[in-house]
Amino acid sequence: MTFRQYFSLIDTMARMSLKADAARFFFGYLWWILEPLLYVGVFYVVFEVILGSKRADFLVFLMCGKLTFIWLSKSVNQASRSIVASKGLIGKIDVPKSLFPMATIQEGLYKQASVFLLLFVVLWSQGYSVTASWGWLLPLVFVNYLMIVALSLFGAFLVCLAFDFSMLISLGMIFLLFTSGIFWDVRGLADPAMTDAVLALNPVAFIIDAYRQVLMAGTAPDLAHLAAVGAGAIALVAAGVLLLRRSSRFLALKAITA
Repeated sequence: MTFRQYFSLIDTMARMSLKADAARFFFGYLWWILEPLLYVGVFYVVFEVILGSKRADFLVFLMCGKLTFIWLSKSVNQASRSIVASKGLIGKIDVPKSLFPMATIQEGLYKQASVFLLLFVVLWSQGYSVTASWGWLLPLVFVNYLMIVALSLFGAFLVCLAFDFSMLISLGMIFLLFTSGIFWDVRGLADPAMTDAVLALNPVAFIIDAYRQVLMAGTAPDLAHLAAVGAGAIALVAAGVLLLRRSSRFLALKAITA
């Protein structure tokens, strides 16, 4: 299978899954927007209405964090289970096992495009104008995507080994939800050393903070840090692809018997 055929098949699988998913719901494709809005609504009620956030721009702050985090958490959770979920097909034909998590990631990318459009509309309605700094969204989204691919490939491998890992991955996403500054400001910590530590040790926290710096503050992200995260993600993606390729038959057997 050539690279062109590989990526064409990924795209076809993603589009078919999107159509099948939309057909199951009354609101269909509207759920691409409704679901993330409902997530934001829940957090807004808790942290703004009940707890009384002191940020005047809390809604935009929350949306920049939550809408980007949903992309990562849902893609990784679903892609990690994609090989096992496709065991009926895997038992009939021999295809690269990375196809299944990559198709799920591609599906999530299509959905996230509409979510980003929603975020841009909200930013515009709240008085945020497009600046030259928004150009940094391209490398930022690319690094974000690489992180999702890296985590998903290794997650898919682990879930094939033991389905119990799917629970651990879900818990890991919850851990990241509360430690990555989704509804609290990493830069608002009392100890600057703690802020530096969180941004250095948690790539997800850095990516979310970078989105806010670009979209809300109109400044470029830490380019050296972004490049380092991107390089690490590329290395993990390469390792993940190699791992799935070398253990293809083993993973097929594990998936079928899971």
